[in-house]
Amino acid sequence: MSLFDSHFHIIDPRFPLVPNHGFLPEPFTVADYKTRVEPLGIGGGAVVSGSFQAFDQSYLLEALSILGKTFVGVTQLPASASDEEILALSDAGVRGIRFNVRRGGSEELSRIKELAARVYDLASWHVELHIDAKEIDDFLAEVLFSLPKVSIDHVGLSKEGLPVVLRLAEKGVRIKATGFGRLDFEVQPVLSKIAGVNPDSLLFGTDLPCTRAPVPFSASDLNLIRETFEGDMLAKVLSKNARKFYGISV
Repeated sequence: MSLFDSHFHIIDPRFPLVPNHGFLPEPFTVADYKTRVEPLGIGGGAVVSGSFQAFDQSYLLEALSILGKTFVGVTQLPASASDEEILALSDAGVRGIRFNVRRGGSEELSRIKELAARVYDLASWHVELHIDAKEIDDFLAEVLFSLPKVSIDHVGLSKEGLPVVLRLAEKGVRIKATGFGRLDFEVQPVLSKIAGVNPDSLLFGTDLPCTRAPVPFSASDLNLIRETFEGDMLAKVLSKNARKFYGISV
């Protein structure tokens, strides 16, 4: 079974990059990514736009054209984006729109409901949030519950936010099993709890190149998942859930 990497970034200095709070990441090209994951058996994945790429689509279109049909994109778009632009991006392999609440570079969170409905109706895209789950209050949680298709990055980031992460998973929100080096809690029991409330929720990803992460991804993160799950549940977390969510045939 090939793995599906549901969350990684491509950073190509040939395309526009915007410093985020003074931070500009080192290059991490498609070639760099392929070299880095070659030992892992990655057979598909999702290229995710970072805060430092803002609304630029040129790097993403280039990356997807090289990576091929088993890879998709998650991008950042302003609410002013035209229907034609959304449909063209969809044709190129983009499958979601990201709200980067933690770092910026994306549309304002206040536009999430209208934009989520629009991209879903047009192209069946999901909404992805990079947010500390402790910042998801009851009002925002109800908004997320009302959206047709949602994912949350990096297990929600904080121990304080775990109760809302479990509520979201139970309601059908996908939770990315990524960025373990960013978390302030023990990962293994939390993954087990999420899978317990919704076996379809967890999506494995490397988070490469792990910009600003205190501890970057390593094979030990993948081993932790393999020690937590077995059989079909392991296959779901490492590949099946993500392929179904992103519409990639197994």
